Amino acid sequence: MDMDFVFKIAAMGIIVSILNQVLSRSGREEQATMTTLAGLVVVLMMIVQKISDLFDLVKALFAF
Repeated sequence: MDMDFVFKIAAMGIIVSILNQVLSRSGREEQATMTTLAGLVVVLMMIVQKISDLFDLVKALFAF
């Protein structure tokens, strides 16, 4: 696994947390929640892609 991938996830978390704080303090709790959920979905899609790549690699490794 590349360290770039870990840094992308960390950066996404930092950006989402900053947006969440800004929106919460301005009284927009619904938008803050939606921003958090959108960030979670984006990160989960990134992880699902990496897991799919892993399964393809394992399948290619054990193919005779």
